[in-house]
Amino acid sequence: MKKLEEGMVLYHGSYCVVENPDLKKCALYKDFGQGFYLTTSKEQAKSFAKISASKAKAKGTISHSEKFAYISFFKVAGLESLRTFDFETADVDWLHCIVSHRRSGAFPEIRASMQEYDVISGKIANDDTNATILAYMGNVFGAMGSEQADKMCISLLLPERLKDQFCFRSDKAISVLRFLKSEKVALE
Repeated sequence: MKKLEEGMVLYHGSYCVVENPDLKKCALYKDFGQGFYLTTSKEQAKSFAKISASKAKAKGTISHSEKFAYISFFKVAGLESLRTFDFETADVDWLHCIVSHRRSGAFPEIRASMQEYDVISGKIANDDTNATILAYMGNVFGAMGSEQADKMCISLLLPERLKDQFCFRSDKAISVLRFLKSEKVALE
């Protein structure tokens, strides 16, 4: 798992160019909570751009005839003032953190402990893993939080294949991102 570093270039995929991230526009119930999500994987950002465009078309946010989505490139500058937390791998703590942010009332102590961080990073639980996370939250593998359920869920997620994500959760965190450029992604 890559750790956030000064000068690092990160990518954000969306239906539009994002030059100035606005936390108020960010969804609440994402893996590490409300925040602006980026990755070191340009391919992952490209995939998210396409998904974002598809959802925006379905909601009527953009025209059904739109032919492009976008990857916005950001450079990290001024990191030393931020409080960061890195999940080294997709383990039980990572799983419980994701579930605590996706489901109100689940693992409240973990959610509370994450509130102090400006940036949280770790493996991404994306649309490919969503069914497994939902099954876990539905107690399909056993009681959520039990050793049996935790082990089963993590083994099915194939954590070694998951890409990274960085959630910038505060205005202070957003302030260290420098927009570099954007790139079009063709929608097939």
